[in-house]
Amino acid sequence: MGQLMEQILSRGNMRMAYKKVKANKGAGGVDGISIEEVDEYLKENWTDIKEKILKRKYKPQPVLRVEIPKPNGGVRKLGIPTVVDRVIEQGVAQVLTPMFEPKFSEYSYGFRPGRRAQQAIIKLLEYLNDGYTYIVDIDLEKFFDNVPQDKLMYLVGKTVKDPDVISLVTKYLRAGVMIRGRYEDTSIGTPQGGNLSPLLSNIMLDELDKELQARGLHFVRYADDCVITVRSSAAANRVMHTVTSWIERKLGLKVNATKSKVTKPMNLKYLGFGFVKMNGKWEARPHKDSLERFKRKLKSLTSRSWSVSMDYRILRLNQVIRGWVNYFRIGKMKHNMKKIDEHLRNRMRIVIWKQWKTRQKRMWGLKKLGAPDWMARQSVGFVDHYQAVAKTTGLRLISKEILARRGLISCLDYYLN
Repeated sequence: MGQLMEQILSRGNMRMAYKKVKANKGAGGVDGISIEEVDEYLKENWTDIKEKILKRKYKPQPVLRVEIPKPNGGVRKLGIPTVVDRVIEQGVAQVLTPMFEPKFSEYSYGFRPGRRAQQAIIKLLEYLNDGYTYIVDIDLEKFFDNVPQDKLMYLVGKTVKDPDVISLVTKYLRAGVMIRGRYEDTSIGTPQGGNLSPLLSNIMLDELDKELQARGLHFVRYADDCVITVRSSAAANRVMHTVTSWIERKLGLKVNATKSKVTKPMNLKYLGFGFVKMNGKWEARPHKDSLERFKRKLKSLTSRSWSVSMDYRILRLNQVIRGWVNYFRIGKMKHNMKKIDEHLRNRMRIVIWKQWKTRQKRMWGLKKLGAPDWMARQSVGFVDHYQAVAKTTGLRLISKEILARRGLISCLDYYLN
């Protein structure tokens, strides 16, 4: 057994891998073994699995293909490995990542320890404010599906010298996929959803990073999402042509000619952010598409036909608000947060009105909020005309402070604090 494989299969490394996979939860794969069941399965079978890996006889199970709708139409094809294979892949990734990390570009931000999308946005803003305002936006067509495996494994092999590890990684790439109960080979690509895929994608695209740096270009890359900034339209068109040619020739990847474009910052959507120039300075803010998706999510969570307890509804709303605001916090969005807050409170008033149901309960609820009799009667008179009753003075007594006491956080307050 090579030293690297010994490190991967060590008790400490595999235990850490198991804990990470369990913490991430997720569905089971083609073998039907769930996260909850895998502990017992590994206790009974790990010795046999380990021996098979060492003898190069271990055969990963095919990944289960699922299709996730994209916000802008179409589907994203994800592959769900079995839980056992996720643990093994995670164990491999934990050992290989520190070997590759020091080699990766400082302008690569996706799927890397201690790096995140917001850092890519901050770097991009630096370029824009330094005058690099012509953007080459290159779209790699179905990147994860089209990675040439031979090229990828050649790049892995330049750093990983243990043939047993190379053999195991190759087996994961070629494990195949189950689509509606039918098996298909995977002689090309790396399954989007596997624990090794993020590292493998960075190994492949680090070649692009090195080429762009060698040319002295200003760029940021997050996974397969790369933008290059230059100072003139002529330079942008030249870079688009030469870099596209290099990617297809040297990496064997396809560039989507329809989606790739030369553009200006105000027309760019990158990692969910849009860009505007304010007082002579470029700033980031949530793109209008990102705002609309956030609003749609809040709308679904405040649907009056969703029969859940108020505690659970507020819990889910708070989770979504915190997650969204944390991601976009570096952007300017005070005005948008204020407007969304107002709309959210309005919808919550309607939810509460429906929950009160009867005339007596509604009168009682409004009077408890301090409404005089005439005001309560005015609101109750609208019965179930929800949009109209929401505008009444009585129902507006369900204020920001009242909802805050109930536990609902304010988008604006959370953003500003």
